[in-house]
Amino acid sequence: MKNPLIVKGLQRLLWWGLVTVGLFMLFPFFWMAITSVKESGDVFAAKPNWIPWLQFRPTIKPYHVVWTEISFARYTLNSLAIALAVTAGQVLTSSLAAFAFARLRFPGRDQIFLSYLGTMMVPATVTMIPVYILLRELHWIDTYKALILPAMFSAYGTFLLRQFFVSIPRELEEAARVDGCGYFGIYRQIILPLSLPALSTLAIFTFIGNWRSFMWPLIVTNSDEHYTLPVGLAAFRTLHGTIDWPVLMAGSMLMTIPMILVFILGQRYFIEGIRLGGVKG
Repeated sequence: MKNPLIVKGLQRLLWWGLVTVGLFMLFPFFWMAITSVKESGDVFAAKPNWIPWLQFRPTIKPYHVVWTEISFARYTLNSLAIALAVTAGQVLTSSLAAFAFARLRFPGRDQIFLSYLGTMMVPATVTMIPVYILLRELHWIDTYKALILPAMFSAYGTFLLRQFFVSIPRELEEAARVDGCGYFGIYRQIILPLSLPALSTLAIFTFIGNWRSFMWPLIVTNSDEHYTLPVGLAAFRTLHGTIDWPVLMAGSMLMTIPMILVFILGQRYFIEGIRLGGVKG
């Protein structure tokens, strides 16, 4: 029989271990928040100063500089518009493909699906150059089309939704057929309303991924007009020759807040997405 004192001690040790790991993970965010309200001379002081009003006097000047010296509002609108457009497009294309792979029967369906899943093993860096050349030939470089259209298709999104669509009872589909529903009617009136958890999960993952995307927007944009937030903040680093860390951290804080809100509001969908991703169809 297990000693209850030993079990309780192990549970307490595990709890304190998780708390310690959590604090270490939160420390970079804490450092970013504290640095964003410091003067430039206080960032690399010989003695660490992490307590506002006791060790240093906080200021909102870095946030004022962010809004006045760079096109932060423009970058924010670009990031928001691109993230929303890609999210809507990816949910639409992934749900249509998932419906076909889950509910329709046609020759080679499973082989095509496995081949499509195989593209998930190809690193994105491998396809960047061919996609860039294709967009250049279409004269789409430095346009919103280059930022939105290539990201509207996702093998992961198709896989995630297919796993959920397969779990929906076929009796509902058969009843809809008796009532005269076609494939598109079943998709729109049966499958989509019953798949809101999976659709919300994909939407959250897609929005956050595109909101913080850096490499692809950096490659396909050349003008300040089309910069997203990550690219705009990176360009600001070299604007004056030296890095103004409080201003850079203030911009990073403003960029991080929407992701934190989305995570808090959609936390249960993140968990649902992890669960759905591990279910075999």
